[in-house]
Amino acid sequence: MSNPDQPKVIVTRWWWVRHAPVRSDGGNIYGQADIECDTGDTEVFEAVAKMLPRRAVWYSSHLKRTHQTAAAIWAAGFPKPDSMTQEPAFAEQHLGAWQGMNRATFLASRPAGSTWFADVNEPAPGGESYMDMYTRVCRAIVRINTAEAGRDVIAVGHGGVIKCAVGLALGGQPDRGLAFDIDNVSVTRLDHVAGPGLSTWRLPMVNQQPWIADPRHAAMHQQAGPEVRPATKLA
Repeated sequence: MSNPDQPKVIVTRWWWVRHAPVRSDGGNIYGQADIECDTGDTEVFEAVAKMLPRRAVWYSSHLKRTHQTAAAIWAAGFPKPDSMTQEPAFAEQHLGAWQGMNRATFLASRPAGSTWFADVNEPAPGGESYMDMYTRVCRAIVRINTAEAGRDVIAVGHGGVIKCAVGLALGGQPDRGLAFDIDNVSVTRLDHVAGPGLSTWRLPMVNQQPWIADPRHAAMHQQAGPEVRPATKLA
């Protein structure tokens, strides 16, 4: 029997999906460049379409690779929603003069073991810092938590943006979000729990890849920044 005097708790469930792989970058850093993605691996999108909630509100960044990814999920069997809100605050970090630079050459110039393009407080020349992105992403999440309270929110975004969301869910610690890999088309579920005097997060899953058992889809991993990955030893 429910207690009518018990404070009401509202759970808003975020389903973050990173965009599909980019193949046309020429090995260069693209940041906020409006570049297309490859949505040809239909089995990956079919797997994601099966796990996302049907009665959800959709958001994306304003960059077309998130729109193409959403369209591929709908084409794979998910009922197309009536609308999808484009949220500019969910764009990838603006990497300024670094955009267009060769990724491997740039990373070789950075300190060993870097987990992002620069220190979180270092802005890209003519662009923004990771903390700039973190601040705008978090503000949008807080705003949407109020506007869509109690709903399922599917947000198609970018690797850096999803790392920001994870850092927020881990108690507002941006550096901790950078510790996670976020693969292309992976699903990250973050639940916001609100009530009188209560605002906290649960992390049911991060970087979930329902297709992962099949090695044919290994190309879904692309770096969302200069992630450190262990070297593979050959027999």
